[in-house]
Amino acid sequence: MAPNLCASHDDPHQCAPGRQYGFLVHGLWPQYDKGYPQSCSSEPLTPALQAKYAPVYAAPGLIKHEWAKHGTCSGLAPADYFELTAKLQRALAIPPAYQRPATPLRQSYAQFGLAFQTANPGLPTDSVLPFCSDGGRFLREARACFGKSGRAQQCSAAELKASRKSCGQDSFLLQNVR
Repeated sequence: MAPNLCASHDDPHQCAPGRQYGFLVHGLWPQYDKGYPQSCSSEPLTPALQAKYAPVYAAPGLIKHEWAKHGTCSGLAPADYFELTAKLQRALAIPPAYQRPATPLRQSYAQFGLAFQTANPGLPTDSVLPFCSDGGRFLREARACFGKSGRAQQCSAAELKASRKSCGQDSFLLQNVR
């Protein structure tokens, strides 16, 4: 959730000045049940691919970072990695109340999961998880879990535990889009 991220990070690679942010793609990360591989090769990213897929990300510099750190471990060519990222972004519906809230929205952990399942019929339980900041007070990000085939799947036990720990209060706040 970029409003909270960008309020707490003055990083032009993740938060381009002047953009109004809601839910955005940070990255597509190949992972194990615990953790994920990083920086697996130095295969370059062409300027043409950067330009084509930059709108999927929060800021232009993030696309290069995500390819170098995570995409190189995906086993996919750069074009296939970014096309899969864009496809998964299009396939996951953000609940209407979360899309561009004009005012902050308070939600419980259960309400968050139900909102995503309602917006995405057939979505497995615990396949989109909230992660909170500031002692569980604010939604920092949502993580959607997919298998290698690109189908949504329940997130790992480690991800679920980390999500519940970070959002440990009765409810958390989704910041408004600014």
